[in-house]
Amino acid sequence: MIKVTVWNEYEHERTDSKAMECYPNGIHEYVAGFLGSDDIEVRTAYLEMPEHGISEEILQDTDVLIWWGHRAHNKVSDEAAARVQKHVLSGMGFIALHSAHHSKPFKLLMGTTCNLKWRSADRERLWCVNPTHPIASGVPEYIELEIEEMYGEQFDIPKPDDIIYLGWFGGGEVFRSGCTFTRGNGKIFYFQPGHETYKTYHNEDIQKIIRNAVYWARPSVKRGLIPCPRFESLEKTK
Repeated sequence: MIKVTVWNEYEHERTDSKAMECYPNGIHEYVAGFLGSDDIEVRTAYLEMPEHGISEEILQDTDVLIWWGHRAHNKVSDEAAARVQKHVLSGMGFIALHSAHHSKPFKLLMGTTCNLKWRSADRERLWCVNPTHPIASGVPEYIELEIEEMYGEQFDIPKPDDIIYLGWFGGGEVFRSGCTFTRGNGKIFYFQPGHETYKTYHNEDIQKIIRNAVYWARPSVKRGLIPCPRFESLEKTK
């Protein structure tokens, strides 16, 4: 059983009529709804919960953390962000959706500004450029999104381990829309589509990518920090 926690600010869906229409119970509940299965156990968490719903106990019981954020990044405590970083380094998977590129945990893990170019609605064609990657399994060569927020290069992130998806927009911009990273023992997937006022997560192919990412990002080794060989050798001499 893979234990997944889906985290969301849950602010837009309570104040913006378009977001309410797309995700009446919140993006976190919608994502949890299409992920839950016989082998995936899902809980949800959001900003206003005690410890933002990501206490030490919850993170210890999470194999993969999915994070959606947009306008409330600074409301997340530094302590909570550091907890997430620690658990990713120890082996917890982390999936950053859409504007989570500017979330505190993602920026801590990347070590860069994670800035990018953006503008409002445009058509996006999401091209798979790495079809043999497990995250792309069973997904078409490209996905047509009639409306999505434009994210464009230059995207200030470290060099990814793999680029799986490239987004092309009607205005001509391109973007590294699906990238993987490794930090410590943890696997990270950043996935760009998913603006709160569009029904992107209703798309079955987008759902399939996120589901595939959960299977890919789950811990492949026993959770724990990577040991330092030099330190261990010194300890053995004492």
